[in-house]
Amino acid sequence: MIVKLLWAFVGSLLVTTVTGVFLVPFLRKKKAGQSIREDGPVWHMGKSGTPTMGGIMFIAGIVFALVTGGIEEAVAGDWRHFIIFGFSIIFALIGFLDDYEKLKKKQNLGLTALQKFALQLAAAVVLILLLRLEGHLTTRVFIPFTSASFELPDWLYFIFAAFVIVGTVNAVNITDGIDGLAAGVSLPVAICFAATAAAWGYSSVGLFGAALAGGLAGFLIFNFYPAKIFMGDTGSLFLGGAICATAFALNMPLLLVPLGIVYIVETLSDIIQVTYFKLSHGKRVFKMAPLHHHLEMSGWGERRIFTVFTAISACFAILTFFGVWQRPGV
Repeated sequence: MIVKLLWAFVGSLLVTTVTGVFLVPFLRKKKAGQSIREDGPVWHMGKSGTPTMGGIMFIAGIVFALVTGGIEEAVAGDWRHFIIFGFSIIFALIGFLDDYEKLKKKQNLGLTALQKFALQLAAAVVLILLLRLEGHLTTRVFIPFTSASFELPDWLYFIFAAFVIVGTVNAVNITDGIDGLAAGVSLPVAICFAATAAAWGYSSVGLFGAALAGGLAGFLIFNFYPAKIFMGDTGSLFLGGAICATAFALNMPLLLVPLGIVYIVETLSDIIQVTYFKLSHGKRVFKMAPLHHHLEMSGWGERRIFTVFTAISACFAILTFFGVWQRPGV
């Protein structure tokens, strides 16, 4: 299995990198540049026009890795890697529609919040149904780091799953606010998924995790500060979908709590800011939300934020792996 995981990582990395070599100039030529939010940090305005929809790069890398390395599992009846990918692609298409609307309107406004929520909720229901029908998902919720678990009725599990999926996808999207941040934070998460799946003997899920890690590593070559391309909602929604779908494919969605600590903190900072602003009639807790923008306005550079947040994500990924590699609760 180790050889397969290495192939998935390296193959995805190489294809992502090669795709980027051609995609970046192509998108520049087509003037597919990102419009920057006017209410964001003023120094971000210099990024206006940077090509977006770069998520296509690591999606291409993952496709290559799955097609060349994942057929054996599919023939044996384990389609989890393709189910995860298919689910993630649905979210990528939602993101693509959003990116396209932004490019067409030449402003940082795409699909409405209600449109995105409805599409994401529908995709979440499809994922849970597929995993349940294939026998890869139960309604028992396992608690990481312990042997404890509890059973939920089907209807309640669906509500829980939909909340986790939509919340995770949007949390990853919120984290994608400065150069390299979402990719950097998600790289240790993907590696942890690959390692955990390998330890549990879930070859297909491990293959997807390794392919995702390789794609993100390749993407960072172009997305690290100063970014030559942004992943756009095409990439960030695919990434969020991939992360939550992998957790559900492992039948342990609560892995997302320790693994997604950066996403959670980023989202909480946004919620706290908006809530306090409304309750206090205009006062703020942070200089700007989410947290990475607050740190920027406090004098932190993008490289420093990337390094600190990625290091925190890596530490929690290591903690998570050693806390669950023996598959607690099972």
